[in-house]
Amino acid sequence: MGRAPSIDDEALLKHLTEVFRHSGYEGASLTALSSASGLHRASLYHRFPTGKPGMAAAVLASVERSFGDILAPLTSEPDPSAAVAEMARRVGVFYADGRLACVLDTMTLRGAPDEIRAAAAGLAAGWLTAMTDVAQRAGASAEEAGRRARAALVRIEGALIVARVLDDPSEFQLALAELPQTLVAD
Repeated sequence: MGRAPSIDDEALLKHLTEVFRHSGYEGASLTALSSASGLHRASLYHRFPTGKPGMAAAVLASVERSFGDILAPLTSEPDPSAAVAEMARRVGVFYADGRLACVLDTMTLRGAPDEIRAAAAGLAAGWLTAMTDVAQRAGASAEEAGRRARAALVRIEGALIVARVLDDPSEFQLALAELPQTLVAD
């Protein structure tokens, strides 16, 4: 009997993310997760002793790290418009210019444990906070900045759905192009 296949953590999380992104939590079967990763079920359980919940938690932790990079310009770039434009560019890369579904959405569609839903909600709340902060830095009141951040998030997420349903990423790309105006316009 040959040695079980191996895969580094980053590649493994990428494959697991794609399964959860396309199938949601409930639809991500161990067979699909094993097949996508190239690992036997026993190897997956060795890496994730709690099974699918552990895999989902690891995927969300990976997404959280990615979002840390995506949102970094909102605090590091002094010019709010440039900061939002760079965040938008990074969001576009993360979602392949609108060709990929939002893993926060698909992960919470149905059957996800409360801790997975809470982690996804925490990521969305962090995104809202970062966008609210940059809008305030651009001069918006706290209330107006919060409204702009919510509008921006709804626009991004809605555009992802439209892009996927119509197989046309142009609406998503337009939403990203309009983000500086949405968040930091006077």
